[in-house]
Amino acid sequence: MILPLLIGIGTGLSLIVAIGAQNAFVLRQGIRREHVLPVVLICGLTDAVLELLGVAGIGLIVERAPLVLEIVRWGGVAFLLWYAWTAARRAMRPGALLAAEGSGGSLRRTVLACLAITYLNPHVYLDTMVLMGSIGNAQGDPARWWFVLGGALASIAWFFLLGYGARALTRFFATPRSWRILDGVVAATMLVIAARLAVGGVTA
Repeated sequence: MILPLLIGIGTGLSLIVAIGAQNAFVLRQGIRREHVLPVVLICGLTDAVLELLGVAGIGLIVERAPLVLEIVRWGGVAFLLWYAWTAARRAMRPGALLAAEGSGGSLRRTVLACLAITYLNPHVYLDTMVLMGSIGNAQGDPARWWFVLGGALASIAWFFLLGYGARALTRFFATPRSWRILDGVVAATMLVIAARLAVGGVTA
């Protein structure tokens, strides 16, 4: 069942290898070398579990629950706006960047932020449970389970690569100016995604 496995890997990568709130968060944690393992595990394993649930049929429930998605949508907009503000504030206060880099964020705060970015984005449910679920189920038995395995492996591998590969950029981010640029990009990314959620709504 190599073909459905490869299809799962390709489909999974096509959905997650893009600039987004979650990837920006993982990248920043990787560059700071701060709580990288729990962050990449949360992101990768969440995708894997949601894809499994989608192939198991739970995606149909999500697709037919617009009220739930609307609640998640506006919760996501609020959180992304808050995160954009905190990133912009860091970018506007370069003197605080080195202090923040040295002190580090708590594990609890990092995990809560990662969970919020992951679960308050309705598109994560549409991409994993609905889209991956529907494509996976179209493979038939037992190929659909190989498909979801491929998708899960793609997600886990990507987040580990992004989180730990970001360490290669540490030297570049040794100055406050570089952190200002990164936090400026993060703030802009969060604002764009929040605006798209607020204006465009949630569509499969």
